[in-house]
Amino acid sequence: MRILLSGGGTAGHINPAVAVAKYAMEADKDTRVLFVGTKKGLESSLVPAEGFDIKYVNVSGLKKELSVSSAISAFKMGTALIKTIAIMKKFKPDIVVGTGGYVCVSSVMAAKLLGIPAIIHEQNVFPGSAVKFLADKCSITAISFDESRKYLKNAGNILLTGNPIRPAILEHNFEECKKKLGVCGKKVILCFGGSLGAARINDVMTDFLHKYPLSDDTVLYFGTGKREYDRVVNLFESKNISLKDNIKLLPYIDNMDILMNAADVLICRSGAITLAELCALGKPSVLIPSPNVTNNHQEYNARALSDIGAAITIKECDFNADSLKKALYGIIYDEDNADTMSRLSRKLGITDACEKIYEEMKKLTAHK
Repeated sequence: MRILLSGGGTAGHINPAVAVAKYAMEADKDTRVLFVGTKKGLESSLVPAEGFDIKYVNVSGLKKELSVSSAISAFKMGTALIKTIAIMKKFKPDIVVGTGGYVCVSSVMAAKLLGIPAIIHEQNVFPGSAVKFLADKCSITAISFDESRKYLKNAGNILLTGNPIRPAILEHNFEECKKKLGVCGKKVILCFGGSLGAARINDVMTDFLHKYPLSDDTVLYFGTGKREYDRVVNLFESKNISLKDNIKLLPYIDNMDILMNAADVLICRSGAITLAELCALGKPSVLIPSPNVTNNHQEYNARALSDIGAAITIKECDFNADSLKKALYGIIYDEDNADTMSRLSRKLGITDACEKIYEEMKKLTAHK
C-alpha cells in the first residue's frame, strides 16, 4: 500500500499521522509512506525526525470575509492544490489520510480530483474548520469522540476510531512503574502543561503547594515546561517552598509513559492526545482547558470526560489553589470516587485506533 498522509501545524495533528504510518509499515513491510506538510508547521521537524519523507506546500487558513488576505489565502490554496496533484501523480498513493490543519485540505481535495480514496481524522470533540469542510468530500470521517457526530452533519460516512496513541503508553502497568520510580505505597500526582509549559497551571500549583503542603505519603511530579522552569524555581524560593523528596520539579518530562502509568491522578490541559492516553490507562484527572486554542476545543474535550464523571474540569478563570485543593483531595483522599472516575475514564479509552484506521484503509484499497 502507498499512503500519503497530510496534517500540520501542531503536534496534535502530526503525531496521529505518524502513529498510523508506523502501524501500517509494521503491518505490511511493503508499505510506502509520504507526508505532505508546510515548512512553517511542526511537521517540518517532527516528521523527518521519525524517518519519513515529506514534501512541502505553502498554505494558510481560508477566511470567510472578502479581503486582500483572504484572496492571498485562496491563491495559496489553489497553488498548493496544483502542487499536491503533481506530488500525487509522481508518488501514486493508493489512499490519502488527512489529520487536520489547513495543509490537509489541498491533499484531500487533490485525492478527490484524482479519484483516490481519502480518510480524514479529527482528534478533538469539536471538529476543526478543515475537517468540517472536508467531511463530505472524503470516503470516511474518523472521529475520536462520539460527541463529534453532532457537529458533522454533512459527513457521509462517520467512524468512531479514537485517537492513535503511542504504543509505549500501553507497554507498562501501574505497579511496575511505581516500583521503577521508587514510590510504591504512595499517591502520585502528575502535573504538566505541555512541553513549553502553562504559566497559569504553574502559578496555581505553586500557590497550592505554599498553602497546602504535600503529606509525606504523596509524591508530585511537576513538569513546568522548559521556558517556565527558571521562573517556577524563583517562585518556589520566594514562597519558601522547599524541594523535598516528594516534589520532583522537571523542566521537561522525557519519561511520560512511565509517569502517566504510575500516576494516581493527573492535572493537565485537555489536548486530544493527552486525553486519549489518560483514558486508555483509566486515569482520574483534573483538567484545565487552555483558553488560547481555536474554537475553544479543549473545553469541549474536557467536558466529554467531566460530563460523565471521568474527570473534573476547571476553567482557567476559576482555577486557583482552593479549587485545585477541592478537586484534588476529592480524588486522592476518596478511594471510592477515584475508582469510579478511573472506571469511567477507561470506558472512554480506545486503544486500537491505528488498527481501526488501517483496516478501513485496506478496505478502501482492496480493489487495487
